[in-house]
Amino acid sequence: MKKVVLALAAVAGLAATGAQAQGYPTRPITMIVPFAAGGPTDVVARIVTDNMSRTLGQQIVIENVAGAGGTTGITRAAQSQPDGYTIMMGHMGTHGAAPALYPNLKYDPTKDFAPIGLAAGTPIVIVAKKDFPANDLKGFLDYLTKNADKVNMAHAGVGSVSHSTGIFFNSVVKAKPTMVAYRGTGPALNDLMANTVDFMTDQIVNVAPQIQGGNIKAFAIATPERSPVLPNVPTTKEAGLEGYEVSAWNAVFAPKGTPPDVVKKLSDALMKSLDDENTKKRLSELGGVIPSNTERTPEALQKLVESEVARWTPVLKAAGATAE
Repeated sequence: MKKVVLALAAVAGLAATGAQAQGYPTRPITMIVPFAAGGPTDVVARIVTDNMSRTLGQQIVIENVAGAGGTTGITRAAQSQPDGYTIMMGHMGTHGAAPALYPNLKYDPTKDFAPIGLAAGTPIVIVAKKDFPANDLKGFLDYLTKNADKVNMAHAGVGSVSHSTGIFFNSVVKAKPTMVAYRGTGPALNDLMANTVDFMTDQIVNVAPQIQGGNIKAFAIATPERSPVLPNVPTTKEAGLEGYEVSAWNAVFAPKGTPPDVVKKLSDALMKSLDDENTKKRLSELGGVIPSNTERTPEALQKLVESEVARWTPVLKAAGATAE
């Protein structure tokens, strides 16, 4: 009799979950963005959720929870009720580099989330102060390898995209410039424009306006193809550098245990948002890359996270990089 009761309870629970998913959402949804307002992850989140909110019939409210390279906000989101009313915008750092940088990380990017979909790619650009004594990537690499002890490389803090991609760049070109940490991209870029530091690697979303304005130099973009936003900037391969192709990315996740039907509704809404012409236009103007339909699926995102953790862990550990 006890087994029958337990079985009936389990069936009732499944039915309740299904009913909840069927009526979802009935109230606003919170999206935790683990960085400050105005940064690239925050901008991408606001662009894609604008259309998602209309599709779902409920507002997606952005909540910025910054700290520890994005891991503070992601930890909080991962521990939220898995009911679809708290989701998050993760990125390459929080779901790729973080396990190597934070030995006591309170979440596993590959196991503790329900992937919803990839939102955008953001190519990495190698940039330098406008007075740097080189005008192309070949000249820059020649100067760097001969004068690494005199060259400063800026980044937006341990765990940031500019930090991880900077370490990767140094490992590829086999140079050890002095790395200078800042509390965010803004201060790092300000010093780059003021000629206080020499160079950095960062997302196109952050640096394109300064390149276009002539405030900094761009040596190459680390993607297989040039960007329409910076058509005169060669790819790393075109400029003669093999092995440095890297792009940051942003993606939507829910806590582990979120009902599959809810995940599907959110994934479908993201798909529709990325097909919207206004969304595509806004992301493209920033230099963002719109993922293909096959790249946007929850399954594809799960594989991306697994591959990114496998990619960044040896690179960062070999460099001795840690946030603790």
